[in-house]
Amino acid sequence: MESSESRHIVSMTDDMHAVSPALERYTNDVLLGDLWKRPQLSARDRSIVTLSVLIARNQSSEMPYYLNVALDSGLKPSEISEIITHLAFYSGWANATAAARATKAVFEQRGITADQLPPAAGNRLPLDAAAEAQRDAAVAQNFGAVAPGVVQFTRDALFLDLWLRPGLAPRDRSLVTVSALVASGQVAQLTYHLNRAMDNGLTKAQASEVMTQLAFYAGWPNVFTALPVVKDVLEKRPD
Repeated sequence: MESSESRHIVSMTDDMHAVSPALERYTNDVLLGDLWKRPQLSARDRSIVTLSVLIARNQSSEMPYYLNVALDSGLKPSEISEIITHLAFYSGWANATAAARATKAVFEQRGITADQLPPAAGNRLPLDAAAEAQRDAAVAQNFGAVAPGVVQFTRDALFLDLWLRPGLAPRDRSLVTVSALVASGQVAQLTYHLNRAMDNGLTKAQASEVMTQLAFYAGWPNVFTALPVVKDVLEKRPD
């Protein structure tokens, strides 16, 4: 039986062939034939990056294909659920809602049920209290008088709750955040979150290849806007 991924590729390339044969060639030869086969980043990690871009940019029409690729590459339904939840905070609630709608159909097709998903509440990962206190104090000092509500929710909802949810490893949660920031052109937050990603286990080589993956899915301008920040972070990190 033909898989949904195969049907999507056939439909996608048929559309391209009818409109832009050059785009069809680049898709087959460069995107699928080269980029996704590069060994510097696993297919699972490439799926995390790509899904994060699609959610951050509200491009849910492409999500069914890449959700199936992600699941076939070892990303768990529970991890996909957490990626959507995480990006509600970093890309907006409407984008996460649209992603949930697209994902629901794929989960139903694959027989994925609620017992495979992380609970709404429960245990949390250990907190680095000193690092969190330092982060919270800096944000409160800079913005507490301007937007105390933002400071409160940043502390209570994001860093004392969302970031401690065990359904997604801290390294992967950071990878989601970095990908969404680059995809949205939000480089002001990139230094902090890329350093956090590498503190959480992302290597320099992987960070470099993440930018390569993002060039195709977020566009070259967004990546070149981010590269000076990435260069600065990587040069200052110890080997």
